[in-house]
Amino acid sequence: MMKMIAATNNGHKLKEIRAILKYKGIEVISLAEAGLDIEIEENGDSFKENALIKAREVFRITGEAAIADDSGLEVDALKGQPGVKSARYSGHRGMDKDKKNNEKLKEALKNVPTDMRGARFCSAIAAVFPGGKEITAEGFVYGKIGYEEKGEQGFGYDPLFIVDGYGRTMAELGSEEKNNISHRANALKEFAEKLNL
Repeated sequence: MMKMIAATNNGHKLKEIRAILKYKGIEVISLAEAGLDIEIEENGDSFKENALIKAREVFRITGEAAIADDSGLEVDALKGQPGVKSARYSGHRGMDKDKKNNEKLKEALKNVPTDMRGARFCSAIAAVFPGGKEITAEGFVYGKIGYEEKGEQGFGYDPLFIVDGYGRTMAELGSEEKNNISHRANALKEFAEKLNL
């Protein structure tokens, strides 16, 4: 079984990445499980750049295969914002970060009508392997931003993001359903194809 170090300690991301890649015979471990206590500065201009920055840094330190995800929300009415700043949109860190980010997004869209609230979740996956091989993949899921949070299953902007064709927020979908359609799932599927496993 191939082992990869994920450039994250985010439990939600790890769970999703592990669930999708375990079927490909890939064991994914967290930074903490690899004995790493590092904070990697994400200063790229795109999700793909940030994912590569993280994967390259973990590989540089460990010499082992590394995988990273950078993802976020792009809202049409906000010209693609919050984009690569999705996690720090409100400027808050810590336990209430998701709540503060969602509050700021609702405020920014408070006068925007339903038909102009289109958005997409984006995910970029990057992996770096011994020998210098790098693989990147991207995935998207489209929808619109609701007026209030609904659902308990997700994290981040999931409770506000109503998935096209489902009429429910990402946070109202069960984890199995989400792992089939999410932006991260789509990026990981493309990644697995490129890996030829």
